[in-house]
Amino acid sequence: MKLITPPAAPHESFIDPGAAVAHLQKLYAEATGFLRSAFLEALTKGRPAGRVRAYYPEIRVTTDSYARTDSRLSFGHVAEPGTYATTITRPDLYQNYLMQQIGILMRNHQVPVTIGVSSTPMPVHFAVAGDDGVTIPQEGALDFVLRDVFDVPDLATTNDDIANGLHFRYPDGAAPLATFTAQRIDYSLARLAHYTATNPRHFQNFVLFTNYQFYVEEFEAHARHMLADPASGYTAFVGPGNVTITAPDAPLPAPAKMPQMPAYHLTRADGGGVTLVNIGVGPSNAKTATDHIAVLRPHAWIMVGHCAGLRNSQNLGDFVLGHAYLREDHVLDDDLPPWVPIPALAEIQVALEHAVEEVTELSGYELKRIMRTGTIASIDNRNWELSDPRGPVQRLSQSRAVALDMESATIAANGFRFRVPYGTLLCVSDKPLHGELKLPGMASDFYKTQVARHLQIGLRAMELLRDMPLERMHSRKLRSFDETAFL
Repeated sequence: MKLITPPAAPHESFIDPGAAVAHLQKLYAEATGFLRSAFLEALTKGRPAGRVRAYYPEIRVTTDSYARTDSRLSFGHVAEPGTYATTITRPDLYQNYLMQQIGILMRNHQVPVTIGVSSTPMPVHFAVAGDDGVTIPQEGALDFVLRDVFDVPDLATTNDDIANGLHFRYPDGAAPLATFTAQRIDYSLARLAHYTATNPRHFQNFVLFTNYQFYVEEFEAHARHMLADPASGYTAFVGPGNVTITAPDAPLPAPAKMPQMPAYHLTRADGGGVTLVNIGVGPSNAKTATDHIAVLRPHAWIMVGHCAGLRNSQNLGDFVLGHAYLREDHVLDDDLPPWVPIPALAEIQVALEHAVEEVTELSGYELKRIMRTGTIASIDNRNWELSDPRGPVQRLSQSRAVALDMESATIAANGFRFRVPYGTLLCVSDKPLHGELKLPGMASDFYKTQVARHLQIGLRAMELLRDMPLERMHSRKLRSFDETAFL
């Protein structure tokens, strides 16, 4: 079959990150424009005369030196001589990220980057994703089979092989330069819009996850307070449906149908604001959310939710700062075996502890009255209390766990897997092993007194992290032997 493609363009070398990203944007616009035009023509005129194909742009870098870089850095350099590449999508969305990563790589290796067209086909679904006026019909709606003419998403090549350390190589043997391929990113960007009902461009670099609606209501109140203060640095508040307000008293109508995991964004011009995602209950939701948010390369994500306190000495409303995780969630066992340790990250731990001290005005030995560090267990059985105590309860005791929930270990493990700094600060809402169950009357009083303070701690921790140099925030604990140069 005849192959219909855009005019071929040679690879070009660049020593300026801005010029390199501008060329990526040009190549991407040409590819998506070509596919969009061909698809619209096919809708009106019928099946094209051949197979229509365009390719993602790519970044390549080649080095012949084992040049040593600053050993304190966890990113921005390749491990050994060779050719490294990554396919690129949405260079408009990733403009600042790409300029930053390319610039660091150039400085560390003193080599140019090469920008050109890759050999990876671009699915037509992703090429028209940014055009609200174009939708891909369901199979059978056209007078020809779509996949016979256009490239469609291919799950066989949309995977996490790079993140999972499975020795991924591009067809020509080039090693990966980034954690995600263009197809994997496009897949997640589409899923994010579906699950959170907000455009991925609204997501900020610092992400809070919660498992209760009460935190959303408090987050909105905080956002309005910030918008009322011109010195806060925040520019807008965005809710599901991409509803955006910039004035503190503006209405924020909820969509007629709420998404599965609604996201709310308190934005800054530089992307350094805070996103809050209500992932609901369960490790499956926690994995889904983090699988897709990871492609946006956030600088940190933290779980601020409720948990069961497992020690009699704990009180309702006490905090638990997780420093280890007992993984009985099981949703990541195939990608990250349970025997892989999930370390606590000092940068996140210190920020969270300092935030607790500031908000509660307690410190040192007095802080132990309301907060303890320890192992957090995450389980996939919401009614674990009804199990034979020789099972989960015994394992909880043997692990020295101090709290239990259904999401924290998943979020931490996926942060480890995707090289996103992670942390957990939970609030004790019940003590099932000691007769204090989460009952309606208890819950209402608890929520009224604790949610605002807990959320403020999470927000303050994010502010402390935002003020930290990027090189310090991204821990070397998250990087493997043979690591990608890009964050």
